[in-house]
Amino acid sequence: MIRRLAAAAAAGLLPPMLLALPAFAHGAPTSPISRTAACAAGGGTATGTAACKAARAANGGPFGTFDNLRVPNVNGNDRKAVPDGKLCSGGLADFKGLDLARADFPSTSVTAGKTLPIKYRATQPHAGSFRIYLTKQGFDPKQKLTWDDLASKPLAEIKDPPLKDGSYQMSVKLPSDRTGRQILYIVWQTSSTVDTYYSCSDLVFASAAVRKSAAPVATKKAAPSKSPSAAPTTKTAAETTPAAAEQTTQQAITPVGDQSKVTLGHGIVAGALVVGGGFLAYALIGGFLRRRRENR
Repeated sequence: MIRRLAAAAAAGLLPPMLLALPAFAHGAPTSPISRTAACAAGGGTATGTAACKAARAANGGPFGTFDNLRVPNVNGNDRKAVPDGKLCSGGLADFKGLDLARADFPSTSVTAGKTLPIKYRATQPHAGSFRIYLTKQGFDPKQKLTWDDLASKPLAEIKDPPLKDGSYQMSVKLPSDRTGRQILYIVWQTSSTVDTYYSCSDLVFASAAVRKSAAPVATKKAAPSKSPSAAPTTKTAAETTPAAAEQTTQQAITPVGDQSKVTLGHGIVAGALVVGGGFLAYALIGGFLRRRRENR
């Protein structure tokens, strides 16, 4: 039934009173977080931020639901339907607080030149095309957004992206020259209803200094340790012989200067010295005793 009504609406076969009823397609970007998803009812958890409070105050009352920022019968004529300075609200009084020129709306940190994944929450999925724009370099977030602040062509135009876990999944390649605070502007023109949805997502591009510090740094290989107890990290041809390997192992087990152990050769020499000294002492004592007896 819903599909039939939507098709009839798109074909212009419904009377005006039925066209005034709520549309069947609803949605808004949740990643990167949009102003409507951050500040309006049913959206994210950023409604208590200073910017969202100021937006509600400027609105003169609560926003409509986060997924309902839609304008009927635009038919692709976005610049005519939505006035300068009112792009974030789509020109709708129920969302005018989102047009505030502030640099503290909830934002998403991004990197220039990288691919940005987009999740567009679809509370009422429907077919349609997404036109994704980005503000030009030099954009001043303390000024209200105008059409001239956006590039003349969208970064991408995506028709009927895949729907997964309740969100349309898309991605765009960000320009490499952007810095500071920018706005990603997404236009969703549904093809089965008369409505077009608008949204502003605040982005903060990392500065050149931050990007440089985050880049991987080439590290030098550590020089082989000079400690006697450390095995060498590189080996020459001579060091690959069994004798050299055995010597390396022995050195690792018994460091130079450790006198608690001696080699077999040292033990033989020490034993010989002890035995030889004993014979010499015995001969001297025997001679002394013989001479003493002869003198009596």
